[in-house]
Amino acid sequence: MPNFDGAGEGSDTAGSIVPVDSGFRQYQIFLRTCLLLSLTGHVATIPRASQSPYGSNLYLRVYMSFQRTTRSALLICALLTTVGCGRVVFTPSSAPPGTQPIALSPQQQQMLAAQQQQLQQRADALDRDNQELESMLAQSRQQMQLMRDQMVATQDQLKATADRLAAAQVDNQQLQSRTQAMTASVQTPGAAEIRANNTLLRPLQVANVPGASVRQDGDTIRVTLAGDQLFVPGSPQLKPGADQMLRTVAADLLTNYPDHLIGIEGHTDGGTQLGPQYPTPHHLSVAQATVVYEQLRQSLGAAPEQLFVIGHGANHPLVSNATPAGQAQNRRVELVVYPETTRRR
Repeated sequence: MPNFDGAGEGSDTAGSIVPVDSGFRQYQIFLRTCLLLSLTGHVATIPRASQSPYGSNLYLRVYMSFQRTTRSALLICALLTTVGCGRVVFTPSSAPPGTQPIALSPQQQQMLAAQQQQLQQRADALDRDNQELESMLAQSRQQMQLMRDQMVATQDQLKATADRLAAAQVDNQQLQSRTQAMTASVQTPGAAEIRANNTLLRPLQVANVPGASVRQDGDTIRVTLAGDQLFVPGSPQLKPGADQMLRTVAADLLTNYPDHLIGIEGHTDGGTQLGPQYPTPHHLSVAQATVVYEQLRQSLGAAPEQLFVIGHGANHPLVSNATPAGQAQNRRVELVVYPETTRRR
């Protein structure tokens, strides 16, 4: 829209739109003033009729004609002033004196307005992006701080774990040292103390006794006696002739191993009918082993400290108990010769 109310050349307002003629502003003001006076019927510059020496008729005719002409001219000027000349220019306030103003058509003004709106939209979008980036930056800083805290906590845990590991290693070394010292303290000097292991091939009369067998089991020697040849089934009562068998076997062992510990271990098959006196296989196995112990003590005079009794029940079968033959083989008493001697106790 044309702006005829703005400042002319030399105005402080940057980029003002003004008429081409720099004096047109003053001319507008003059015409508007005259139009107002003409429409009201008062023109201050015309003298009164009483002041003319030629009478009032001539003055009145001249005045009326001048008034009609002035009204017509002022109406035309007022119309032009109201509508405008349709030619506006854009004169930057910073332009040097004598610079020709640049004329802008309405289409160019619309384009400028559209560009200004686009620039404003881009500025708003950039402002929103900047706010989002600032929010993301703040979140990233919080995450970095959280990661730093977690890293510090992890380092503390690693340090504590390393300290515990070092302490465990020290304890392990101390334990190994104590174990080695204990092992050295119980080691048997020379081969004399494990004579039982090395004398298995010695001629033993036990191998010739019916129902008896000899085998080496690690560092021990096991003499197995069939339970069916020693006891009445399901009881610790010896059969006739069983005491003679026990004396023969025990005499041979005590002769060859007079100082070694001998364990008397009872075994059952788990399927034998038990009575109220021996309700479990363990009770029966212990009772049978105790009878053998008494025979060795009373008949051969074995030292009590050389013998000990164990009842395994049916926990250690030699073969499966699925058949009667297997059950008979599992019912047994074993005399176990250990490498340890009574002289070391």
